[in-house]
Amino acid sequence: MRKRIVLAIAAASAFAGLSPAAAQTPKIEDVCVQVAKHLLLAETFQTGVVQSFPELKPPGARLTFSTREGVEKKDMVDSIECEFQNTAAPFDLQRFCVSSTCYGPNERNEANKRRFEEVRALLKRDGL
Repeated sequence: MRKRIVLAIAAASAFAGLSPAAAQTPKIEDVCVQVAKHLLLAETFQTGVVQSFPELKPPGARLTFSTREGVEKKDMVDSIECEFQNTAAPFDLQRFCVSSTCYGPNERNEANKRRFEEVRALLKRDGL
């Protein structure tokens, strides 16, 4: 019986085009959401339009979001863009921008540089 269940799950995953491991592997857009949550200290986080560019150098993602519940996607105007070194863990965050403010290791604004290092440390703790 257990073998049949495992085979059924494997077949369903193959039909959907996913391996069981792939279904659990975070993508760069998922990590970008995590970057925003860490920066904004937000438990409530809804995404709107999401675009990812794993094929570019550096790979990245951008998305619109809201930290309020019940906001429709068309009304989400806040955005975040993230750039990474890798497309799989460890992703190695290189830079991110929220609206028009950017955070990275080479930022002149010391507070923005500090926020970048904090978010990067939290991602490492998350195994990302």
